Amino acid sequence: MTMRLVAALLALAGIGTAQAAETPAAAAASPEHQALVEQVRAAETAFARTMAARDFAAFCTFIADEGVFFGGRGPQRGAAAVRVGWQKYFEGDEAPFSWRPETVEVLASGTLALTSGPVFDPDGVPSGSFMSIWRLEPDGKWRVVFDRGCPACVCPGQ
Repeated sequence: MTMRLVAALLALAGIGTAQAAETPAAAAASPEHQALVEQVRAAETAFARTMAARDFAAFCTFIADEGVFFGGRGPQRGAAAVRVGWQKYFEGDEAPFSWRPETVEVLASGTLALTSGPVFDPDGVPSGSFMSIWRLEPDGKWRVVFDRGCPACVCPGQ
């Protein structure tokens, strides 16, 4: 489709080219949006490194004050509850699991993001998956507001 035809169709629809450039699809393709995606990917990767480094204090800096982490005994609501629930994973010299982001999506507004990917056991064998929702906080840092891990899917025929 030629640019003239696109412009004509947008004009007929009552959308100027400036408005078209502001759509979520256009925002997602912009260099600014890609930079936000990379910021969130870097935040998730650094978050995961805290487990490998056994650095509980650093782990805690990634949790939003009102963050909710879902676990086996129900949701842990608020950063203090998450710290209590996760401290046990930082005991000992070896991390009980690791994770890495494969999917990173950021809203066009640039303030909320989703990360997801595999979780691995200490031997590096996939053992589940995770999904985290990140929010850009007023101090300019991305922090986790929701986090949920799931065991590996055991489907018939696998």
